[in-house]
Amino acid sequence: MKNILFILFLMQVSLFLTGQENSKKNKEITLKISGKIVKDTTFRFINIENGKMVDPQKMNDFKDIRIENPYNTWNYWNGVIHIAFNRLSEELKDNSYRDISVGRYNFAFQKSEMFEKNYHGFNKWNYPFGQYLVTQELDDCGAMTAGLVDIYQYKKNPQYYKYMIKVADFMMNKNPRLKDGTFARPGPKNQTIWADDLYMSVPFLARMGHITDDSKYYDEAIKQVEKYAEYLMNPATNLYYHCWYSESEMNGAATWGRCNGWIMMAQVELLNFLPSDHPKRDRMVKLLLKQIVGVSRYQSQQGMWYQLLDKPDSYLETSATAMFIYSIARAVNQGWIDKSFLTIAENGWKGLQEKIDQEGNVGGICVGTSIEDNLVYYYNRPNEVNDIHGLGPIILAGIEMMKSE
Repeated sequence: MKNILFILFLMQVSLFLTGQENSKKNKEITLKISGKIVKDTTFRFINIENGKMVDPQKMNDFKDIRIENPYNTWNYWNGVIHIAFNRLSEELKDNSYRDISVGRYNFAFQKSEMFEKNYHGFNKWNYPFGQYLVTQELDDCGAMTAGLVDIYQYKKNPQYYKYMIKVADFMMNKNPRLKDGTFARPGPKNQTIWADDLYMSVPFLARMGHITDDSKYYDEAIKQVEKYAEYLMNPATNLYYHCWYSESEMNGAATWGRCNGWIMMAQVELLNFLPSDHPKRDRMVKLLLKQIVGVSRYQSQQGMWYQLLDKPDSYLETSATAMFIYSIARAVNQGWIDKSFLTIAENGWKGLQEKIDQEGNVGGICVGTSIEDNLVYYYNRPNEVNDIHGLGPIILAGIEMMKSE
């Protein structure tokens, strides 16, 4: 009997040491990727005609000026990185990454005034801080301002709060909606629901509910989660279509990987802030678990997920995989779902590591993707090394895997 107990003890020690070693490795990977983003960031502008560095104050034609580095633009992908940096500082008990985010938000606030004065209806997507200056849809403001709320709780800058309130008013009162209140976009067809927009809205709304203690923000976020499930989820698979067209009252063709990742992460971000006694919290957990089970049925043998989740002849895609790893591991680590589901995230993380090299470069990330009515478009979307759409989710996934060993 003593021998059996001793063997069991040794097994537990071995598992503990293995877990510690895995956690250390996961931390190294996560810091390598986040550190590379910091190292590669610049605070310069270029003239797109000749690629040379410029001082915007000495330029006459502001439409030809661009921010040199994608890590400093006012775009949703940087909002995810700021959320990840805030979470990383929290996990490391070190404010260094929060301070980096403060510097980047301040860069935008300080420089945008100059570009606002010289804005004359240029394409907002190709103009410095264009989406900060022209707020017309959730894509322009939701994710970046969610990250800003996190940073505001660290640095109580009144300028941050003023912008947060502006975005809250836009989202609650001005953003396009269907007649039933579901968030929509005016294109590519009139009143289209994009799965991506659940992430471009719900994480911000949940945070506003938290910092203002106003239930209207929670209620709006919950309503959108429920409506998006109603319009976009395929009840036969529990996968989400990329879009829904109000004109035809039909879904689009694709169950695209990353749009399912946006949906899943949005639900997790809501649960991160939704009060434990909220009457619809259990409903939100069940909806999240439903999607988790759905995507788990389409996980590849390598642990990753496909560009088109239900099409194994499409390529293995990094950003969607990272989003699922983060969401599932977070749900387990927070005790929302049974710990047995962690194996899905663990297998995903093993597969994802094959896409990360020794310098922290990450391959296999699908580039920016619009909505199309044919699957060939999604099949043929390029995947690149260090495409910015996947880096924030990978850091978030790494943080949760650091904690889960």
